[in-house]
Amino acid sequence: MKLRRAHALVCYWRDGSFVVQNYLTGAHMSVAPVAADILAAFTDWSTEDDAVAAFPDHDPESCRAAVRQLHTYGFLVSAGEDGPDERLAEHWESWSPEAAVLHYASKDADYSESPSVNEDFRAGRRSALFKNYPDADRVLLPRAPLDVDAGYVRTLYARRTHRAFAPAALPLPSLAALLAMVFGPSEFLDGQDFGALMKRTSAAGGSRHELEAYVGVFAVEGITPGLYHYNCVEHSLELLDPGFTREQAAHLCWDQSAIAEAPVTVFVTAVVDRMSSKYRAPRAYRVMLLNAGHLGQTFALTATALGLGPFQTAAFRDTDVEAALGIDGIRETALYALATGLPTAPATPEPPAGLDAFRRATLYPDPAEDGVTPAR
Repeated sequence: MKLRRAHALVCYWRDGSFVVQNYLTGAHMSVAPVAADILAAFTDWSTEDDAVAAFPDHDPESCRAAVRQLHTYGFLVSAGEDGPDERLAEHWESWSPEAAVLHYASKDADYSESPSVNEDFRAGRRSALFKNYPDADRVLLPRAPLDVDAGYVRTLYARRTHRAFAPAALPLPSLAALLAMVFGPSEFLDGQDFGALMKRTSAAGGSRHELEAYVGVFAVEGITPGLYHYNCVEHSLELLDPGFTREQAAHLCWDQSAIAEAPVTVFVTAVVDRMSSKYRAPRAYRVMLLNAGHLGQTFALTATALGLGPFQTAAFRDTDVEAALGIDGIRETALYALATGLPTAPATPEPPAGLDAFRRATLYPDPAEDGVTPAR
């Protein structure tokens, strides 16, 4: 059997141990540093016998055992497999390893319980909310407001993340307007050498519009429930899975109540090649994430302006979401989950911060503490 070193490998020292990690699969193990030499011997397709011959000073059976263990953990891959490692090399080559490590090493995080909060933070030792330069000269800015559109200002300040939704079905015109204004083209521009470029209401670095919207419809007037893809050019919903349920969407998002109640959930994905085909440097991965953030904010503001409640989360089961959407997680990968519906007013409005709350907050850094204020 011929083997080759997996493309998705990183090696590092942690707590005095030498660690090999396959960031695509999540497999990692502490090994003897000589394992790096064995992996290096499998840059091209090779056999166990080739490895034994490459290390004449090592015990042959020990060398064979090491090769088999590295293969078991996915650090070596078999010839003839059209697996994710090959697709990763093809579609993430120009962004690897920098962007690929960040993306795949942070996939499928466990949100079964709320991420633990640093107990020192809870006890009061926390970074300051604001930064200031106490010794700098200052220019005090005018406070008189400009003649800004009042509707926009009200929308901006009315935006809240909603986690409870009314059981009523969402009016179809509201969903149609939300999808058009957030994900649809606002116009097409002459991009010269790049041809006609689509413009959205959100900033999109590179104007590649690599982000796609998959819409879980559960209670919308006139729309059969199921999972749809939003075709932004046609302004249409393309049915992909009529059996996709609200309960399934909630499970994919770690059973969050907001997803369980929302009549509409939107999964935002990225078609990687759209961005990487233009921008070969791995920093473009940051742009892709920023673009998703831009769309998320536009979604929240547009939903608010339409009288809807927006919700957004990064807590979802990446691999399971991608399987449900029918995408492979490499050429196209999940980035964001959004939801909306008719909001229910909270039983008790959130109280404004009073003196006690500000006493508990850390507003400015203590220069003597390197920006962190100790617990009181």
